[in-house]
Amino acid sequence: MALGIGARAAARPQPPARPVEAPFLGVGVGLRPAHYGDVRARAAAGRLAVDWLEAVSENYMVAGGRPLRMLDEARATAPLVLHGVSMNLGSSDPLDAAYLDDLAALCRRFEPAWISDHLCWTGVGGHNLHDLLPLPYTDEVVSHVAARIRRVQDRLGRRIAVENVSSYVTFAESTLAEWEFLGAVAAEADCGVLLDVNNVYVSARNHGFDPAAYLDAVDAARIFQVHLAGHSEAGGLLVDTHDGPVCEEVFALYARLLERTGPVSTLVEWDGNLPSFERLCAEAARARAILDETCTDGVDRERSRDDATTALAAAHGA
Repeated sequence: MALGIGARAAARPQPPARPVEAPFLGVGVGLRPAHYGDVRARAAAGRLAVDWLEAVSENYMVAGGRPLRMLDEARATAPLVLHGVSMNLGSSDPLDAAYLDDLAALCRRFEPAWISDHLCWTGVGGHNLHDLLPLPYTDEVVSHVAARIRRVQDRLGRRIAVENVSSYVTFAESTLAEWEFLGAVAAEADCGVLLDVNNVYVSARNHGFDPAAYLDAVDAARIFQVHLAGHSEAGGLLVDTHDGPVCEEVFALYARLLERTGPVSTLVEWDGNLPSFERLCAEAARARAILDETCTDGVDRERSRDDATTALAAAHGA
C-alpha cells in the first residue's frame, strides 16, 4: 500500500544539516516594483503573509533613488536574499570586476541571507545577451566554471549558490548528465545550489530524462534554496516563462525533494502576467502547505522558527 506524504516523511532519515550560511527562512516571493505598495501596507499591518523576499541584484545596483529606499524598507520587514542574472559564470570572457564591486557594495549595505546566480553564460565578447544560456556538460567546463565561482566567492567573502537553468538544446560534446555536472561544479567550487524544481521539470520534458532521478542525485547538504515557478508551452517545448501558477507535477516533485532534504527555503517566482500580491501569496501558501505536511518532524519545525527569527533579527540590525 502506498504511503501518504505525512507517513513517508515520518519514515525518512534525519535530513542533513542546513549550510550555516543558508538558514531555513520558510516560503518567500520575489520582490517586484509593482508590489512595493502592497509589501509596505501589509508590513505596516503586520500581515505580510510570506516569510522572506528575494530581490534581483541588478535592479538595485544604482547610486540611489526609490529602488534602494524600497529595498531598505523590505529588508527591515523580512529576511532578504539577492538573486543575480548576469554574473556570466560560464562565459569565456573575464569576470566583470566592476559588476562584482557593485554586488559587493550592495551586499555590505543590505546583508542578504545569501547570494545566488545562474549556472550558465549570459554574454561573450563584452556583449550581454540578456538570456540564461546552457553549457556543455564536460569535465573541462566543470573546471572552468568552478574556478570562476571560487574567484567570485573570494571577492565577495562568502559562498554563493548557483541555479540550474532550463534548457532547450543539448550539446553533442556533453559527457555528463546535467545533475552530474551541477554536482561536480558545486563540489569543485565548494558552493551552494539553488535548485529550481520547475527548471528540472521543464528540461526533463524537453530532453526526455527523469526529473525525479535529477532531484534524487543533488547533494541535499549543498541546497541553499528552492525555486518554484510556472512555465508555458511553445512549439512542443516547455518554456520557463514564470508567467503563471506552479503546475501540479512541479509541486509533486517539490514534495518528493523535501522528503529527502527536510525543510529548505522556498521561493515562488512569478514575473510575467504578474498577479496581485494577494494571488502571489496564495501560491506561496500552497508551497507552505506542502512543506508543512512533508516536514512534520517537530525538531524541524522548531529549527525553522529559530532560523527565521534569527534572520529577521539580522535584517533589523539586532
